[in-house]
Amino acid sequence: MELKRVVITGLGALTPIGNTVDELWNSLLSGVSGAAGITRFDASDFKTHFACEIKDYDALKYFDRKEVRKLDPYAQYGMIAADEAIQDASLLTESLDKNRVGVIFATGIGGFTTFLNEAAEFGKSDGKSRFNPFFIPKIIGDIAAGHISIKYGFRGPNYATTSACASAGHAIIDAFNYIRLGKSDAIIAGGAEAGINPAGIGGFNSMHAISTRNDDPKSASRPFDKDRDGFVLGEGGGAIVVEEYEHAIKRGAKIYAEIVGGGSTADAHHITSPHPDGLGAMLAMKQAIEESGEKLEAVDHINTHGTSTPVGDIAEPKAIVELFGEHAYKINLNSTKSMHGHLLGAAAAVEIIATVLTLKNDIVPPTINHFTDDPDIDNALNFTFNKAQKRTVNFALSNSFGFGGHNTCIAIKKFN
Repeated sequence: MELKRVVITGLGALTPIGNTVDELWNSLLSGVSGAAGITRFDASDFKTHFACEIKDYDALKYFDRKEVRKLDPYAQYGMIAADEAIQDASLLTESLDKNRVGVIFATGIGGFTTFLNEAAEFGKSDGKSRFNPFFIPKIIGDIAAGHISIKYGFRGPNYATTSACASAGHAIIDAFNYIRLGKSDAIIAGGAEAGINPAGIGGFNSMHAISTRNDDPKSASRPFDKDRDGFVLGEGGGAIVVEEYEHAIKRGAKIYAEIVGGGSTADAHHITSPHPDGLGAMLAMKQAIEESGEKLEAVDHINTHGTSTPVGDIAEPKAIVELFGEHAYKINLNSTKSMHGHLLGAAAAVEIIATVLTLKNDIVPPTINHFTDDPDIDNALNFTFNKAQKRTVNFALSNSFGFGGHNTCIAIKKFN
C-alpha cells in the first residue's frame, strides 16, 4: 500500500501571548512572557499567585449567550482555534466532501472549571442542589471535537486524545496516520485546556510542579536554567488543518509544511517523573525520524518539551545527546513554554504551530529567562537562549511528554 503525503494547510491559536497565530508568532520572536498575576480568582492564599492567562478574552466576542452557557472555557478555546485554522486553510469549498473531513481534538483534563464550579455549588446546598443540565456535556473531554464537527458538518473520524501534556501530540499523530492511510482527506487536529482555577493551582502546588516565583512572574518559566523551580500554568488552544497532499494541491491550498513522521512511546518509569536518562523521549524522536526517511543529521531544530521543571529539563537534553551524538550540538533547541507557559493538553498543538512557522520563516524563537547555566545540563547545546536566531530550518521535531510517561515527537519538513 502506498502511503499518502500529509501536509499542514491551516493554523489557529488562542494563547497567553496572542489571540491569533500572527500575534502568537510576533510575541515568540520578541521574547514576550505571558505570565502575570492570576485574575480568574483570588490566589493570595496559594503558594503560586500567577499563571499564563489569555489576555483580553471575552467569550461574547465569539459566541452568543446561549452558546456560552453550553461551553466550558476549554471548549470555547478549542473552537476559536479551530475556526481560525479552518478559515486560514480556506477549507470550506463547495466541493469539500465533509464525509472525509474529521476532527481529532485533545485535552488533558477537559471541563475542569465547570466541574469545580458545579461541585462547589453542590457542596453549598447540603446535597440538594440541582445540577446544570449542560454539566456532563460541558465537562467531557471529547466535547470540543464534537462541537467543531457539529458546527461545520464534518462527519469523518471524531474523538479526543488524552495523554496529559502529550495529548495534542497524539491527536496530530493520529490525524497524520488517518490521512496517509487514505481514510480521510483532511482532519482538524489540536487541543485545548483551561485549568487556571483554584483546583488547578492548588493541585499542582501540592505536587511542587509549578513555580512559586511570585516576586517576578515574567521570569518564572526558565527552562534549562539552574534556578528553575517548576512550570508556569497556561491555558488556551491550538489547531492545525492536516490534509492529504493531492487534495490540498487540487484545491489550490497554501501549504505550510509537511508532516513526515510521528513517534509515540512510554517511559514505563514513574507517574509524574520522566525516565532519568530520557529513554522514552529518545525512542519517540528516533521513531519519528526513522518514519520520515531522513537521517539524524538532517534535523535542524527541536522545539523541546522544556517545561522548566528540575527533573524534566535534565532528562530531555540527555536524550538528545544520546540519540544525535555530535550532531546534537548543531541543532537549535528551544522551549516556547518559556513564553506562553505550559498549556498541558494543548501544549503540543501550540508548539507545532511555532515549529511550523520556524520552518516557514527560517528563524528560531528564543528560550527566554536564561540567567545561570545548570552544571547538570550539557551547556554546549544551543538552547537559543534569550534571543531569536536566524538559520535555515528544513527539518524539525516537536517534543511533548506527559504525566504517566507518555511521549510524542512530531517530525515536519519544509514544503518544497
